[in-house]
Amino acid sequence: MFPATDANAQRNEAPLAGLPAIDERSADVVIIGGGPGDSTAGALLAEKGWRVLLLEKDRHPRFHIGESLLPLNLPLFEQLGCAPAIKKVGLVKNSVQFHSIEHQASQTFAFADTWDGLPKYAYQVRRSEFDLALLQHARGRGVEVIESCRAGNVRFESDQVVVEAKCGDGRSLNATARYLIDATGRDTFMASRLGIKRKNPKHTSAALYGHFRGAQRNAGDAEGDIEIYWFAHGWMWFIPLADGTTSVGAVCWPYYLKTRDTDPSTFFLRTLQTCPPLWERVKNATLIAPATATGNYSYTSDHMAGDRYVMVGDAFAFVDPVFSSGVYLAMNSAQLAVDVIDVALRDPSAAPRLNRAFERRVRRGLKTFTWMIYRMTSPIMRDLIMRPRDIFGVQRAVISFLAGDVYDPGPVRRRVMALRGIYYVSALKHWRRAWRTVLNRKNATRPQTIYATDGSG
Repeated sequence: MFPATDANAQRNEAPLAGLPAIDERSADVVIIGGGPGDSTAGALLAEKGWRVLLLEKDRHPRFHIGESLLPLNLPLFEQLGCAPAIKKVGLVKNSVQFHSIEHQASQTFAFADTWDGLPKYAYQVRRSEFDLALLQHARGRGVEVIESCRAGNVRFESDQVVVEAKCGDGRSLNATARYLIDATGRDTFMASRLGIKRKNPKHTSAALYGHFRGAQRNAGDAEGDIEIYWFAHGWMWFIPLADGTTSVGAVCWPYYLKTRDTDPSTFFLRTLQTCPPLWERVKNATLIAPATATGNYSYTSDHMAGDRYVMVGDAFAFVDPVFSSGVYLAMNSAQLAVDVIDVALRDPSAAPRLNRAFERRVRRGLKTFTWMIYRMTSPIMRDLIMRPRDIFGVQRAVISFLAGDVYDPGPVRRRVMALRGIYYVSALKHWRRAWRTVLNRKNATRPQTIYATDGSG
């Protein structure tokens, strides 16, 4: 829609000696990033007849953490037409298992018990394979994909967006379009440049993670279950993958990560030993690559859409991976963004109204997840999870919540609200434990006294 000028064409054919050629590209929509949100948006826009250019800084396949999907990812795969490809790289995940040393018990929430109409399983995926499958699908739908191409700057002109990028082969590239989708994940391309990225004041987390070969996995239909373990400084995950490896990680308060006095792998293994039930699963396994440590990563942005741009997934906000919501939130927000852009390209005057509705919906789902995330490590929430009671259908609603049903009004949201009420009543009843949890959260960014929450202090 914005073809290169004759001068640009001549420059590309015969660049001046000593000066790099500038590759001029045009499209209706330019997407920055090559993850699940990017590929989803690109494929859906291409199917609607728009010319889409996708710029990815890396070359697939490449490593990425975040391997557990939600059941509500499955309808998106069906809509995209890539469900068979995802099935090939996935391990079926039937349940979420929680383990508590404090309660000396485990609790399983099976997706078979979700509200009627919701998928009854999900997948565990190695992200290098999963992201590649989605990107190849988008390319097959007509998306122009340029890998090893890092966006460096963006200009908003009167009627177009220009993204300036640098390719791995040394080329400079100018991508001109009518709309920009930022799906750069934690790189937060637009939020960083607009100065609207904020540390999340309500949640601070750090993480250690690695992959094991030979971990002790469940048998039968439970092999692919994700398992969550609480420990003194946060929580741990255990995610089996289809190739026989297992992803294991610890999400902890930042003060704990600051106590690291050795290399990440040694510190990681030492951390796992503080949770004996999980350590039993990996103590005879092999850590197949050095562990990774990341500092405080929780953030949000002031807004997620503006004049000719939208941000999707982690490019807008990221809180905590405890409910495996990252990929689903990215793909869902990309799907919603496509509906906005498709109309806005035809009628630009409708964009402000559509942007507001888009952001309200995304924030509503994110708010539901974050309420649970903020309280995940509290003793009161642990009690509710480990001793579930299906009062008013709350337990069934929680399972549906774990499946990803957080956006639309209905029985799930009403019963999640009931869970909130039960939580607050329990907090009032055990106010001393609740207050210690608040103090712990305030002290989470620095080494301080962490108050006992089990009634012992």
